[in-house]
Amino acid sequence: MIISRRFNGPPDSGNGGYCAGRFAALVDGPAVVTLRRPPPLETPLQAARGSAGFRIYAGDQVVADALPAQGPAPAPVLPVGLTEALDASEAYAGLADHPFSTCYVCGVDRAEGDGLLIFAGPLPDGRSAAPWVVPDDVAVETMWAALDCPGGWAIGGVGRPYVLGRIAAVVSALPEPGEICLVVGVCDGVEGRKAYARTTIYSLKSEVMATAEATWVAV
Repeated sequence: MIISRRFNGPPDSGNGGYCAGRFAALVDGPAVVTLRRPPPLETPLQAARGSAGFRIYAGDQVVADALPAQGPAPAPVLPVGLTEALDASEAYAGLADHPFSTCYVCGVDRAEGDGLLIFAGPLPDGRSAAPWVVPDDVAVETMWAALDCPGGWAIGGVGRPYVLGRIAAVVSALPEPGEICLVVGVCDGVEGRKAYARTTIYSLKSEVMATAEATWVAV
């Protein structure tokens, strides 16, 4: 497989959630993906099957592991209403200070129809939230991408960027192109350079469409 440059996170590597969704497709059923290094763009990647799951390589460098998820599915974040999500998005910290402004998911320098433009801003209780207009090319890996960055923005700590280290996600349903969904994130704790977050994508009727839990690592 090849990760197109369109799906970058940092300028020269893939968006963690999108890449994890691509890698998770190798696994039967719910998966957990650990990123071992920034996924390279426009580079052939090979998957090798092991006893537990799959290991993804770029040449002789290990990029990621994709394994069957163990234990219960990630617990959904409390839902949010559209007005709350819109208000939160107006206070999106990335509008003033964004470490990766061309990120496929949350970059402020992406055009409509090219990036997902999910600008998750803070809620009074510490969660992050944003509305999301679903793109025409929505797929399971798009949902994994949408579950990524809102969790990172829930961690806070502007000026100390985090990158995705591990994510487990369950996609229950694909929304329709053009549908408005609500993405909510919450930080469950920080230990040293690691932070733990969950994200959920809701329909406007508060139906859970996808949920994830992730480990983030401070750069």
